Amino acid sequence: MTPDAGHEARYRAIAADLAAKIRSGHYAPGEALPPQRELSASYGVTLMTLRQALRELSDEKLIVQQPGRGTFIAPPHLAYQLDSLRSLVDDLLKQGHDVRTAVAGRAVRRAPARIAAELRLRPGDTALRLERVREFAGRPAVHQVSWVRRPVADQIRDRDFTAVSLYAALADTGVTVARASEVVRPGLLDPAVARHLHEPQGSPVLVSTRITYTLDATPVVSDHATILGSMMEIRTERAATGLSLTWGATS
Repeated sequence: MTPDAGHEARYRAIAADLAAKIRSGHYAPGEALPPQRELSASYGVTLMTLRQALRELSDEKLIVQQPGRGTFIAPPHLAYQLDSLRSLVDDLLKQGHDVRTAVAGRAVRRAPARIAAELRLRPGDTALRLERVREFAGRPAVHQVSWVRRPVADQIRDRDFTAVSLYAALADTGVTVARASEVVRPGLLDPAVARHLHEPQGSPVLVSTRITYTLDATPVVSDHATILGSMMEIRTERAATGLSLTWGATS
């Protein structure tokens, strides 16, 4: 075995050992790995060899390296399915994730101009503004503001949205959701939402804007969700006659 091959074998063996420990739960999501010098000593390798092993784990999204703080086990990623018409929470619960919802606010308010246009309201019309924070793996991951058109909003405003999804609440009132139009684009965390998600302003996020329509093509809900980029990946299943995706430049 050449020296280069021997070096590669060592760091790959370390990466495989650490990966096995992470996947077995020996290291929990969010937990810090031991300091690099301690790890290199325990494996009997140089810091350079250890860092190559850590780079492998980072490429596999098993760890997150934070300069000045250390190396942490990455949280398990949520998969945001684009090929279904379900609420975000219903998507994640179906995948077996434990998702908790906190209601940060609910009130009937005058709809801003953008919301009024999306819901086809008249100037000055009011709608239910529902603000929620979704927690995953013990930490806030999604901030969501939903505007619900009246009069259906009046029938659901007092529901317990920590336990019931918005789509389920609509169904309970006899509203049938037929389709939704959604745009997901990259963004940066703004100060107001940063406080809810406990992340620094300017952190990378995914921003989802979704308008949900009833059978008669009436827009009933306008959703705006901010999703931590470190917690979520978008996944689709493609087929010849299945999901249709439109690609375009972000503005």
